[in-house]
Amino acid sequence: MACQACGRPVASRIDDCSLWQAVWLAPDAVRRRRVGCADAVPLSWAELMAEEKVTPPFEPVARWDSPARVNAPWPWSPRWEAAAGQALAHLLVASRGRPVTVPGGLTEEVFRQALDTLLPTGPPSRRAVLAGPGRPAPDPDADILLVPVHPQTGETLTPAGPAASAYRVPLPLGMWLGLGSPEPHPPVPASGVLPEGVLRDDPPVPRSPRLFRSDRGVFRHTLVRLSAGGSPWLREILENIPQYVRAGLLQPLSLQGRRGHRIGCDFATGEVRSKSGADPQR
Repeated sequence: MACQACGRPVASRIDDCSLWQAVWLAPDAVRRRRVGCADAVPLSWAELMAEEKVTPPFEPVARWDSPARVNAPWPWSPRWEAAAGQALAHLLVASRGRPVTVPGGLTEEVFRQALDTLLPTGPPSRRAVLAGPGRPAPDPDADILLVPVHPQTGETLTPAGPAASAYRVPLPLGMWLGLGSPEPHPPVPASGVLPEGVLRDDPPVPRSPRLFRSDRGVFRHTLVRLSAGGSPWLREILENIPQYVRAGLLQPLSLQGRRGHRIGCDFATGEVRSKSGADPQR
């Protein structure tokens, strides 16, 4: 796509039956301009927390030509896989070549396997914790903070307190909220009867049976940027990415190459966005 006035290329348009329609703007050819009734003042963290816009970890994603299946397992969200690819690269840099511990629950399910494989065992571990609005102040001995990115400004939150100097790993706000929320359904069916006044009980999401895998392309891009001129062990990880794909740690294809998906990651802000807009009849 080119500028109507000067003819300079400004964007690329994806228009293919096997991909979501999308327009990718060239960052060096365009600039942001506020239009319409866009808010001049971004929302505060308190206002964002009140909205509770959690990105679900599982989504009913299917191919264009795949028939709908009732009770089919929902795969891991492509937005989570992309965001985790970026966060995993930050965690490796923050580790300084030492083991890293993460909180239990979804955070452990997303990062534990990759961290245990990519980092050595033996040295004293570094501790990563969730930190941000609505959560208790992190302990002073926390080495790494998993913090949200403001969806409007792209600013990575800096918690106050003694742990403010810890390494901050940026996460999209929707995923950060999901990591800090309890599981939407218990791992086993609850016993007993429904409480009085409850007319129905929604079934649990038919979640994916496979282990979580971060997006390979986002992980590689972020680690290349963070490790430029850095430690040899980080460069060795980059060289061995095909091996980690075969081991099931990373997606075999980047999200931008998977049929039916088009995910954009703003590597400056840490925000992961879906580039969609396809005509459902196509």
